[in-house]
Amino acid sequence: MKSNNFNLMFITNNEELARYASKSGVNRIFVDLEINGKYERQGHLDTLISKHSINDIALIRNAITNSELLVRINPIFSGTEKEINDVIYSGADIIMLPMYKTAEEVEFCTKIINNRVKFIPLLETKAASQCLDKVVKIPGVSEIYIGLNDLHRDLGLNFMFEPLANGTIDHLVSIIKTANLPFGFGGIARLGEGILPAELILAEHARLGSSSVILSRTFHRRSESLGELEALMSLDKEINKILIKRNELTTRNSKQIQEDMYKVKKIINSIINRMHNEEVV
Repeated sequence: MKSNNFNLMFITNNEELARYASKSGVNRIFVDLEINGKYERQGHLDTLISKHSINDIALIRNAITNSELLVRINPIFSGTEKEINDVIYSGADIIMLPMYKTAEEVEFCTKIINNRVKFIPLLETKAASQCLDKVVKIPGVSEIYIGLNDLHRDLGLNFMFEPLANGTIDHLVSIIKTANLPFGFGGIARLGEGILPAELILAEHARLGSSSVILSRTFHRRSESLGELEALMSLDKEINKILIKRNELTTRNSKQIQEDMYKVKKIINSIINRMHNEEVV
């Protein structure tokens, strides 16, 4: 089963992996150029810091035919205009801007892009959340993506999915929906896995009306080659499981939706309490 109304994103700069993922039903292949400031923010954490380059874009472009090519650029810097133009010239379909803090930064990018490709601001700072009502009104903004990894830390929270439990995501989504923009958030592991079960994360995507999610490192076990991935899993089957489950979740009645939301909050709060107790000890 394949579906085009829920975009699954796979981060890779490997041609074989990109081609295989595209054929397996991944809608968007994600090349990640973001490096400026990332070691300072995340170098001490167990997070992904990609080593993709501008040269990877054309290679991936030639490797995929049925999927969009999304490229995350660097946060605004002196070379942003050149970087955007190079990324578009190399074949990107979508540009994602990370770590923005003002609507002016987003508008700056839209003017450079000039509707040549889709544009997704990546909301992952407290400042970005505070100017969201302005950002969603900027012509040239195609979608919004909410990055839970940096956002939860910038908000002073302890657990990545805590914004789902405390109402933050619901509030942000309500603003995005006023502009009728598509949106997505966070990452997802394989069904049946995750400290917060992937099924429940997917349930929140369905409840909120999300149209995209990133396949996390745990989903593909950090595979860097096709051989590694095929030895670990059938990507096609795992993709189908997600799409089938999501379709099931969209048919829930209001009582089932509320029950699942309660489960999500209960698990998140128990994780937060456990983390707090470990800190005390």
